[in-house]
Amino acid sequence: MTTTEQTREGASLMSILDELTEMLGNARAMPMSASVLVNRAEVLDLLDAARAVVPEEIHAADDIVADADAMLERARDRAEAVLADARARAEELVAGERVVRLAQERAAQIVAEAEASAAKLAADANDYCDRQLAQFEIDLGAIGTQVRAGREALAARVGRESGADTER
Repeated sequence: MTTTEQTREGASLMSILDELTEMLGNARAMPMSASVLVNRAEVLDLLDAARAVVPEEIHAADDIVADADAMLERARDRAEAVLADARARAEELVAGERVVRLAQERAAQIVAEAEASAAKLAADANDYCDRQLAQFEIDLGAIGTQVRAGREALAARVGRESGADTER
C-alpha cells in the first residue's frame, strides 16, 4: 500500500476532492497553455477513492435521518408520558370538592404546558433533521460542482490535445 493510499484510508470525500484540487493546482503547467501535467495514476486513484467514499457518506446521512427519527419518537413518547402525568394529576386535583375549580385551572395549565413541551420537542427534532439534510444537500451540491468542473477541464484538455495532434 502506497503512502498516498494510506493517507486516503478513512478520508472523507471532501478531503479527497481537496487533495485532487491541490494536485491540479500544483501541477506543472504546459508552456503557453492552460493545460497542466498530472500523474494519471494518482488522479485515477483519487477518483476511485472518492467513488468508494460516497456510499459511506450516503450511509452516514441515512444514519443521521434514522437518529432524527428516533429522536422524534422519543420526543413523542416523552410528550405522551407528560400528558398522561398531567391528566392523572388533574384527576387527583378534581377529586377534592373544595379545590375543584383550582384543580380544573391547574389541569388546563399542565396540559397546555405538556402540549407546548411536546410541540417544542417535535419542532426541535424536525429542525435537527432539516439542518442535517440541508448540510448533506450542500455537500452533494459542492461535490457535483467540483465533478462537473473537473470533467469540463478534462474535456477541454482532451479537446486541445486532439486538436494539437491533428495539427501535427
